[in-house]
Amino acid sequence: MRESQSYEVMKRQLIDTFIKEIRWLFRYNRAMKLIYNSSELVTTLGGPQRGHQLGALEIIPNGAIAIQGDLILEIGTSDALLEKYPNAEKIDANQKAIVPGFVDPHTHLVWAGNRANEYEMRLQGKSYMEIMAAGGGIAATVNATRKASLDELVAQAMERVTRAFSYGTTTMEAKSGYGLDLETEFRQLEAVLEINKAGLIELVPTYMGAHAIPAEFKGDTPGFTRWLCEVALPETKKWWLSHAPGQDLPFVDVFCEKDVFEIEETREILQAAKDLGFPLKLHADEFENLGGASLGAEFGAASVDHLVKTSLKDIEKMAEGDTVAVSLPGTPFGLAQSEYTPAREIIEANGYLAIATDLNPGTTWNESMQFMQALATRYLKLTPGQALAAATINAAKAILRDMTIGSLEAGKQADLLILSVNDYRNLSYRYGTNMVAKVIKKGQVYPQA
Repeated sequence: MRESQSYEVMKRQLIDTFIKEIRWLFRYNRAMKLIYNSSELVTTLGGPQRGHQLGALEIIPNGAIAIQGDLILEIGTSDALLEKYPNAEKIDANQKAIVPGFVDPHTHLVWAGNRANEYEMRLQGKSYMEIMAAGGGIAATVNATRKASLDELVAQAMERVTRAFSYGTTTMEAKSGYGLDLETEFRQLEAVLEINKAGLIELVPTYMGAHAIPAEFKGDTPGFTRWLCEVALPETKKWWLSHAPGQDLPFVDVFCEKDVFEIEETREILQAAKDLGFPLKLHADEFENLGGASLGAEFGAASVDHLVKTSLKDIEKMAEGDTVAVSLPGTPFGLAQSEYTPAREIIEANGYLAIATDLNPGTTWNESMQFMQALATRYLKLTPGQALAAATINAAKAILRDMTIGSLEAGKQADLLILSVNDYRNLSYRYGTNMVAKVIKKGQVYPQA
């Protein structure tokens, strides 16, 4: 509670200063936008939501939002803001709900190829790990991605980006990890940079050279771990600083799992990444509970993701700090598994919980954060409000962007959605259809076709 109050005081001071300095400059500026006449403006303001705070939405009936440039100037009732900003460009929400843009904090966006054949193999009884051991799985996508040009990677990823954007995702984390060598991993990161230049979704990059053991190091996981720590990570930092000057370093992520990178190997990679100044993420406990969640918390990772087999001890360790537990409900759904992230235990432990798509070619090729909210209410037992907060403000915290996106409040980036329905709860209640009528990204309005 003290953390929430401290955050609110700091935000209130920043907001007051922002409004005082900006309002008099732009009150009569026709470039200002005013979105008004909503059925409800769902804000998720007040900072990331820990434990039982999850789902605190603060809804303004008949709400409105004033936007200047790419920032939110003010939120309030339609009557109040129409009177305050009479000359703003007006956008009528037509009594539909307005919510923050969705933040997808875990995707494998950039890859080449298709693994529909593996889906059929799973239906015939083969497990994910059996398919991987037979040369399928990540290895199959690595082969296709290594052969793809930069233009091909960008074109294929842009199709997914456009689809995700149409479903309301305005910011998306995007991992490498389908190269497992320097050349292809850098090409994947370059594709992320190219897509960011194009606009639409804002991509947050992650280097995931530690996604699997490549054929060149088959049977030599310690050798590949050394190569990652001594060669790949330093070279990645050098490459990033020369290709993305002035931009924050990408996250570094590791697939901590039995027969991939186990605890000590994961520790080595995380330590090397941390020493180089990279922010950290971690895949853990998807198939077995190795203690990866506790390790991620120990290293202060921004998030630990999957968390299907996570023990109560590991959950409590994460809840002691600021590491976000990111559930990927599309993955067990895509694998036809019955076990999901123990979300209620994370909430009871007073942890941070977010959700993401895990968009990837092997287990869950799905770009819709709307569908993830539908799954979260059914299988994680979240309320619609908790699912929305997990897909916005808490998801923003999982990529260290919660001070700029994830909620509708003055001073934050103007990323929001006008729905085609008048009640935000339809995002979870309904599924398999798109309930976004307009996407607003950095103040720019994108009507749906």
